Amino acid sequence: MAKLQLDIVSATGAVYSGQADEVIAPASEGEIAVLPSHAPLITTLRPGELRILNGQQETSLAISGGFLEIVNNKMTVLADQAEEASAIDLAKADEALRLARQRVAELPKDQDLDKALAELRSAHVRASIARRASDRRSPPRQR
Repeated sequence: MAKLQLDIVSATGAVYSGQADEVIAPASEGEIAVLPSHAPLITTLRPGELRILNGQQETSLAISGGFLEIVNNKMTVLADQAEEASAIDLAKADEALRLARQRVAELPKDQDLDKALAELRSAHVRASIARRASDRRSPPRQR
């Protein structure tokens, strides 16, 4: 079966490069699933979770927005920021979420609400993804 070649690049450099059976991405108009032989596409990305499915393996990344392009089974993501779930420190992500909520709640009227809300969305995505990754790594609780 055909595979997608996926390359994810952020401002800090290459984040991911490999093949995938399916990629689920947070496009600006809603979540999209990309399979091999997808029609050519260019779209913007909103802050959210980008999931890479390859066989039985799933990799999640938190992205803060960017662009996605698909041409001839090659998918390129140019992300503002991108982090694999396993690299996100849950305590720091929770603290960033708390601070982002506080900034929105206390935002002076002359400040940019859209920017503050985008930062809140990114912080929420990072914390949620880190929490799920942490839950998967933790052994089941004994009763």
